[in-house]
Amino acid sequence: MPVEFDEFDIDGPVLFVPNRHRDKRGVFAETFRYDDFRAVVGDVDLVQENQSISEPINTVRGLHFQISPYAQGKLVRVTKGAILDVAVDIRPRSSTFGQHITLELSAENWYQLWIPEGFAHGFKTLMPDTHVMYKASNYYSPEHDHGIAWNDPDLGIDWQLYGQQAVISQKDRAQPRLADLDDTILGALPSSEAVAKVNRLTAESFREMDPTLPGPFLCQIQGKML
Repeated sequence: MPVEFDEFDIDGPVLFVPNRHRDKRGVFAETFRYDDFRAVVGDVDLVQENQSISEPINTVRGLHFQISPYAQGKLVRVTKGAILDVAVDIRPRSSTFGQHITLELSAENWYQLWIPEGFAHGFKTLMPDTHVMYKASNYYSPEHDHGIAWNDPDLGIDWQLYGQQAVISQKDRAQPRLADLDDTILGALPSSEAVAKVNRLTAESFREMDPTLPGPFLCQIQGKML
């Protein structure tokens, strides 16, 4: 497998680390393979790719998410600079609702973070002139686009500002706290049970296609034995 992967204590997000090959010319890596990606995260199509360029350090974008039928999963990577990437679990009935993960993604470490549907996503730039690219599992839809306040005290996110001011858009300054989101918005997100069902069915379909694939690799999807 050209890309290694790892999971987190919160069920859903997955870290992908490409295997890099170095020689006197530089570096080559296979950064994405659809079959390997699906074997790990489930039945997901990536249909849109976006790029942001943030010139100032401490630029904060987020926390953003879309609701059904345009809920999005995102595969995030940094091609220049570095970010503190944040994913908040807002899936209804999730045992880790309101909890989050943070991870540094950089052009140097080549990390890619998969953030599934049902998570709010945001990041803070750790370097000036940082370029972020991400593949999305659904198209952007302004009517289904929502957000949460990046500095919601209930979330307890350490943005590592160390007394400095964040650079934020007016849109993100006006986002509500998670506790103030309308129930109809959260109700239009996929539940953690629905995500687990998709992963289980995908793992079974991969076994049927190629029974020689290692069972533990196919079963240990999103941190759970299926």
